[in-house]
Amino acid sequence: MSSNVSSDLVWAITRNNSSYIVKRGPIKDQIIFTREPLSLTNQHTRKHSGLVNEKAVGVQAGESGNVVLITKRNAEKHGNKPASLYNITTFNKHKSNRKIYSAIASAVAKKSYRADLRQAAVARASAIKRSQKPVKATPESKPRGVKAKKAAEGGVSSA
Repeated sequence: MSSNVSSDLVWAITRNNSSYIVKRGPIKDQIIFTREPLSLTNQHTRKHSGLVNEKAVGVQAGESGNVVLITKRNAEKHGNKPASLYNITTFNKHKSNRKIYSAIASAVAKKSYRADLRQAAVARASAIKRSQKPVKATPESKPRGVKAKKAAEGGVSSA
């Protein structure tokens, strides 16, 4: 986004015409989502849009179980250099969840970046960490009661 274009104008243009828009549901009760990389809640709103806002935050799953925090830098300084437009911070999968959440909260809210997105950023990181956990197999249920134990052993119960 160029620094001489208003973010309100960019939102007015991209609100109804964006390649990231995903519409779900019947027409009268339609819900509009977005697939923008810097959208924490995937809601198609001006507040959560990474294309429109000067300061945008994104939390994504990285390779091999890592969590990646992406923040958008100042477009006036880095607008013509797309490679340096984003700060990327990777949190190792072995780092504790509390340290990851506090680091994300600190980067987003405490350093006066976007305090309104702190809760959404931590919730997204939590969901990513939860999804990366291996699924435990459910243990086989044990037979309860005398009749069930006899039936499990192979004996026939008289009912």
